[in-house]
Amino acid sequence: MRIGHRPERDKRITSHVCLVARAFGAEGIYISGAKDQKICSTVKKVCEIWGGSFWVEFVSNPLKLIKNWKNNGGVVVHLTMYGLPLREIIKNICQDGRDLLIIVGGEKVPKEYYLEADYNVAVGNQPHSEVSALAIFLDRINNGEWEHLTFSDAKLIIIPSERGKIVKEFKEEKKDF
Repeated sequence: MRIGHRPERDKRITSHVCLVARAFGAEGIYISGAKDQKICSTVKKVCEIWGGSFWVEFVSNPLKLIKNWKNNGGVVVHLTMYGLPLREIIKNICQDGRDLLIIVGGEKVPKEYYLEADYNVAVGNQPHSEVSALAIFLDRINNGEWEHLTFSDAKLIIIPSERGKIVKEFKEEKKDF
């Protein structure tokens, strides 16, 4: 969940939060703040070209969503530089085995989010981007498994190369990779 989206200020950051979440294996994102259909169209276009599915849902009452998530057995992780160090708390989160709702802020995060979260997790204790915090957290929580993530409906895939850019394009034929 991205809280406090402000289109005039956060359009690229929120889009990058979505792209990182998708690439690192998340199923979708809830966004609170202003509704911004450009984010939806960006994510849709990425999924059409690079494959996979990823949903975007705007929520008007994020605290209610958090409470419902927890009532349905899910775990809420708030990424903040004021939380407990990721390296110290990750084992507790991984052992849980329940669905995760990961919160990243935009504007100043109200204290209610800290109180409602099951875990307030710090990916470093210096000011940094919510995009980087999300990427590091998802990498660690999934033990780097996102690197093996493939989308069978991709129209483009990148072929790893030491030098140069190699992109394989698929037409409408069936593809296996």
